[in-house]
Amino acid sequence: MNPLPTKDQIRQWITDNPGLSSKRDVAKAFGLKGEDRAELKRLMREMEAEGDLAKRSRRFQARGELPPVALLKVLPPDPAGDLFAEAMEEGVDPDAGRILIVPKKGDPALAAGDRILARLSKVDLDDYAYEARLIRRIGSNPLKVLGVFRKGSEGGRILPIDKGQDKEWRVRPEDDMGARDGELVEGESIGNRRLGLPQAKITARLGDPAGPRAVSLIAIHQHGIPDQFPDKAMAEADNPPPVTMEHREDLRDLNLVTIDPADARDRDDAVLALPDTEPGNPGGFILWVAIADVAHYVRPGSALDREARRRGNSTYFPDRVVPMLPDMLSGDLCSLHEHVDRPCMAVRMRIDASGSKISHRFMRGMMRSKASLEYGQVQRAVDGEPDAVTEPLLDPVLRPLYACYEALKRGRSLRQPLDLDLPERQILLSDEGKVLSVAFKERLDAHRLIEECMVMANVAAAEELQRLRHPLLYRVHEEPSPEKLDALREVAQASGFTLAKGQVLKTSHLNNLLRQAEGSEFDELINISTLRSMTQAYYAPQNFGHFGLALQNYAHFTSPIRRYSDLVVHRALIRGLGLGKDGLSDFDIENLEETGKLISDAERRSMAAERDTVDRYLAAYLSDRVGSTFTGRVSGVQRFGLFIKLDETGADGLVPIREVGREFFHHDPDSQTLMGSDTGLTIGIGQKVTVRLAEAVPVTGGLMLELVEIEDRPLPSGRAARGRGKPPRRALGKAAAEKAAKRRVVRRRK
Repeated sequence: MNPLPTKDQIRQWITDNPGLSSKRDVAKAFGLKGEDRAELKRLMREMEAEGDLAKRSRRFQARGELPPVALLKVLPPDPAGDLFAEAMEEGVDPDAGRILIVPKKGDPALAAGDRILARLSKVDLDDYAYEARLIRRIGSNPLKVLGVFRKGSEGGRILPIDKGQDKEWRVRPEDDMGARDGELVEGESIGNRRLGLPQAKITARLGDPAGPRAVSLIAIHQHGIPDQFPDKAMAEADNPPPVTMEHREDLRDLNLVTIDPADARDRDDAVLALPDTEPGNPGGFILWVAIADVAHYVRPGSALDREARRRGNSTYFPDRVVPMLPDMLSGDLCSLHEHVDRPCMAVRMRIDASGSKISHRFMRGMMRSKASLEYGQVQRAVDGEPDAVTEPLLDPVLRPLYACYEALKRGRSLRQPLDLDLPERQILLSDEGKVLSVAFKERLDAHRLIEECMVMANVAAAEELQRLRHPLLYRVHEEPSPEKLDALREVAQASGFTLAKGQVLKTSHLNNLLRQAEGSEFDELINISTLRSMTQAYYAPQNFGHFGLALQNYAHFTSPIRRYSDLVVHRALIRGLGLGKDGLSDFDIENLEETGKLISDAERRSMAAERDTVDRYLAAYLSDRVGSTFTGRVSGVQRFGLFIKLDETGADGLVPIREVGREFFHHDPDSQTLMGSDTGLTIGIGQKVTVRLAEAVPVTGGLMLELVEIEDRPLPSGRAARGRGKPPRRALGKAAAEKAAKRRVVRRRK
C-alpha cells in the first residue's frame, strides 16, 4: 500500500499537471486504492475549504492558478503590439497572472473584445505568467443595448433611446437585474434568436432617464466613451515623475498669460507678444506660445499613455467633461494655473508686419503664468473697461497681443482660409440639470486672437518636424469632392447666388459665396451648406495639406491635455530636438498610421456624442412648448420628409412627408427639392417656413414638426394622392430634365 501524499505533494502535483487534476487522476498518480482513495477525497476537501485548491466542474486546480483550457477575453494590443487576454470564467482568480496570446500560422486575426477558448501553459517570466494558444474563437463582444426598460408579465422589454432605431429587445425575468419600469438600463444581446424579438440581458441600471444629468450619461454609454480610468493609470497620475530643469530653459520671467472661456476646465496654452527690436523686422513681433508639457507626465508605453491613446481626446458635454487624462493631470499638474511653476513646451516665433512667420525656435521650459484671464474680461479691458486684474496688464501684455493679432489678420487675409460664420450654441443648465436657456455664444476678437496664435504654433510644429525629417501626425483636411461641390452649387443657385465652376477650387471661391450671402436671409443656410460640403478632417502620417485653413503644413501642437495627436507631436519634437528621453518611441513611430486612425475615429465618436447630447437637451427644453409655432428654414430635403432648422434655438426637427401637404410629392435628389403633383408647389433648401411642434422626445432628442407656412404663405390645398397608383405627371425639375436630355442624346448616338 502506498503512503497517503501530503497536502504539499498534492498541491505540487496539480500545479505540475493541470490537465490531470480530478480526484481519480491524483489517486492514480500516487497509486491509491480502496480506503486510501476515500481518505484522499477527504484530504482534498479540506484543502478546498482551506483555500489551497479551487474546484471547477470535477477538476481541481491550485488556488491562484488558471485551468489548462479557459474562456478568455482579448484585450487591446500593448505598446509592443502584443495581444493579452483576461480569463472570463467564474471561479478564476483574476490576479493569477497576465496571459499572452501566442498565435500560430493559420489562426484568425483577433481583436480587442473577442472571446476565445484557449489552451494555457504556465511560464516563468516577469512580463506574463501564461501563454495561450487559440482553440477556437467564441465571438466578439456582445452588442450593447441602451434604452428604457418596460416591465411586463414575463420579464420586460428594452425600448432603444436612439432615434434612429426602433427595434425592441426582450428581457427574461432572470436577466432584468431587478430593473424598475421606466428605468434607463444598459444591456447586451444574448442568444441567436431568428424569430421574434431579439433577446438581451440587463448589465447596468442607470436610473431615471429624465433625471438630472442623465442626458450626457446616455451619450457616454450609447457611444461607448470610456469614462473610468484603470487603476494602474490612476496610480501613475497620483505618483508623477519630479520636474527638473534638465533640458529646460527658464521662462518664468516672461509675461505669459492664459486666456480661456469663463467655464474652462483646463488651461493648456499661454501666450505673449512683444515688439521685435531687431532692425531687420520693422513693425514685427516676437510671439510666444507655451503649452503644458504633458509628455513629461505621460510616458510612452505607460498605463496613462495606453488609456489616453484609447480615448483619443476629451469629450465635452454641457454638464460634464470626460477627460483624456485623469483630473490630477488635466486639472492640476498639466494646467497652466497662474502664479505657479509649470513645465511647458514653448515656441518663440518672429512675425513680420504682414503677419508672416519669419522664423521659429522650439524648447522645453519652465514657465509661470502671470494671470488666468477670460475672453470677455480681456475684450472689455482692450475696449476701455479694464478691471483690477487686467488694468496692470494692458500695456505690457494685452495691447501688444492685439497689435500682433492685427498683423496676423493681414496674413490671414492673404492666404484666405475658409471664413465660416457659424455661431456656437450654449446650453445653460440649472444645478439640477434642467435647461434654463439656449443662446448663441458671442464671437470676440479675443477668441480670434488666440485662434490665430494657435494656428501659427501648429504650422511651426509641422514645419520644424519636416525640417528634422521626423515622423509625425499631420492634421489633414482634404478638399471637397466634386459631388459635394455640385450639391453646394445647387443650394447657392436656389438661393440666388453663384459659385465658380470649371476651375481649381480655392477657399477664396467659397469665401466669395459666403460674402454674397452675408446679411441676407440665406446667410446661415449658405454657411451650413458650405460646412456640409467639406470633407472631415483626420490625422495621418502623410501630409495632404489643410484645405480649410489654406495651409500646406499643419499639425496639432497646442492641446495635449485633451488631444492625443498633440501629445504625439510633442514627443516627436522632444525626440527630434534631443530634449529628453521621453520622446516618441519606436513603437509610436511604427504605429503612427494605426494611431492616426484610432484617434480620428475617437474624435468622430466624441462629436456624435456631443451632438446627440445637445439634441436631447434641446428636445427637453422644447418639450413644454408642444403645439407652439416656430419659424425656421429648410435645411435638408429627403424622400421621407423635410429637415427644418429652427431660428430660435438652432434645433433640427423633421416634417414627415405625410405632414408636408395633401398631395403626392416628387423628390428630386439632384436639386434637393420636393414638388407637389397637383399644385406644383416646390420646396427646397433655404426656404423660410413656419412649423408647429408636434412632438419633442427628450430621451431620444427627436423633434417632430408639422408644416404650417412656406415663405409666409399657407400651404395650398392639393388633392390627396390615392392608393399606390402612378401620380399625375408633372414637369420635371431642372436637374432631372437635364439628365433626361442627356439620356436621349446617348440613345440617338447608339
